[in-house]
Amino acid sequence: MEPKLLLFLARRGAGLSQRALAERAGVPQSTVARIERGRIDPRASTLNALLRACGLELTVQRLSVDANGIDRTLIRSQFDRTPTERVQSMVVAAELAHRVAEARTARAG
Repeated sequence: MEPKLLLFLARRGAGLSQRALAERAGVPQSTVARIERGRIDPRASTLNALLRACGLELTVQRLSVDANGIDRTLIRSQFDRTPTERVQSMVVAAELAHRVAEARTARAG
């Protein structure tokens, strides 16, 4: 996910204005606006500070991708879940995809 959309969704999910988020994270409001508009790509430390101010955290995860580009780590992790947990995770993913689509539509209009 692009930083601009990630930040926009995190900020809106936390119920914060750009100004309130900037104050919490200790960055200028113009920085938040420029990131959300895609005019700058933030450093990881800046993005993480903004996400933390929204109650989230940026994490890095090593992926196990095979020669076909398939991430076997994710497949294996699904086998550790119960069928109910698998369905619940798909519901969460579908809801996120819906919110992303709505946000893109709102920003385009």
